[in-house]
Amino acid sequence: MALPFGVLAQDVAAPKEVKKEKKVLSGIQAELLRGPYLQMASPTSITLRWRTNVYDRSRVRYGESPEKLQYETIDSTLVSEHIVKLKNLKPMTKYYYTIGNHTDTTLQGDNENYFYTFPQTGSEQLIRIAGFGDCGNNSANQRNVRDQVIKYLGNNYLNAWILMGDNAYSDGTDAEFQAKFFNIYKDNLLKKYPLYPVPGNHDYHDFDSSTATDENKMAYYQNFSVPTQAEAGGVPSNTESYYSYDIGNVHFLALDSYGPDNKGQHIYDEMGEQAEWVKKDLKANSNKQWTVAYFHHPPYTKGSHDSDTESLLVKIRENFIKILEENGVDLVLCGHSHVYERSKLIKGYFGKEADYDAKKYEISSSTALYDGSKNSMPYLKSSSDKKGTVYVVSGSAGALGGNKATYPHDAMYYSNNKVGGAVMLEVQGNKLDLKWIASDGAIYDHFTMMKDVKKSDLEILKADKILGKSSSK
Repeated sequence: MALPFGVLAQDVAAPKEVKKEKKVLSGIQAELLRGPYLQMASPTSITLRWRTNVYDRSRVRYGESPEKLQYETIDSTLVSEHIVKLKNLKPMTKYYYTIGNHTDTTLQGDNENYFYTFPQTGSEQLIRIAGFGDCGNNSANQRNVRDQVIKYLGNNYLNAWILMGDNAYSDGTDAEFQAKFFNIYKDNLLKKYPLYPVPGNHDYHDFDSSTATDENKMAYYQNFSVPTQAEAGGVPSNTESYYSYDIGNVHFLALDSYGPDNKGQHIYDEMGEQAEWVKKDLKANSNKQWTVAYFHHPPYTKGSHDSDTESLLVKIRENFIKILEENGVDLVLCGHSHVYERSKLIKGYFGKEADYDAKKYEISSSTALYDGSKNSMPYLKSSSDKKGTVYVVSGSAGALGGNKATYPHDAMYYSNNKVGGAVMLEVQGNKLDLKWIASDGAIYDHFTMMKDVKKSDLEILKADKILGKSSSK
């Protein structure tokens, strides 16, 4: 028996335009221009979006078997931007679906149209999240990175994927989003795996953010639906610019490192709306086992951008990331610089490259490779003191290359500007792994972090010869 499912729909047309399109509908069959793509996933809900060439009604049929789509959600509003929310779903359950209109017309739907809801919040089961930075440039590198991520997954499911900004080069227009983002990922990632994006500076080129703050004019904000009211966990942000959500035992903060808030302040303004919200959200979610923050502009890089000299990067490093560290953020993911760079577990380092002192700022001098090589003990953290953060720059999922005079940055254990790639985050219980999957299929860097390892377990780790000698403090 069907449950009383809810609907979220958006009518983007004025009344006169709707009336005009009603006449057009009588002789023209709606065609799919974009999507379907999955947004705002949670343990019990998900939002499906798609675009048609003419105004039409919206219908999603779904069920746990492709042969039995016994549920449906319908919205009779005439729109070309279709936004339908499915509610009352079961956690960590596979659903197949079709999209169409209120009649029997189906625009898309077969055995490859499916999604999994998120696991229950706090669950310690294995979850996978892929991270793409600076992806949308319609390059061979973009396609190769995409293909290698899919190859790595094999038959395993990707719980979600995230975007670290500059999602459509070079101006973030709707046409560029179509050609360089939606068309590239439509047949594999978009229709199966929920997406949680953040904007980059190129996404803001579609609108003059220096003179106004009407974010809805930007194609980025028109094209994505994000949880502004804590629909997927966290604290309500009341803005599409930044938000938070939970997947299993991981709390995510998706932040805007470029645009201004309603008062013209930015992420680096310590009393600005975003910084104040970050403090509030992290305090309210301090009980989460893992916390990951992602945004576009990195605090440390010597790739195609320079964190020593570029004003925005300097301000973020000096004025913002201390908020993340003081509130126990375990991992920070960024893009912007078209390379891959990864630090060790560090704390309290807010200066220029020349100021870096490994003895002063490294919580652990281990490589954390956890692969049998020398000094490869996992980074070990405690939920009680939460000291230490790993910083990763992964901005080569499309754009690629570049380096400054002093590349690689002294704070980075591993750097690569020769091949592109995306990050794969895998978390299970008290263990977090990150792998950098390159465009040639190789995993050139990876690390492991563990929390609240018991003394007895630590002795076993130290005694195990495959780990090498530990330098963890």
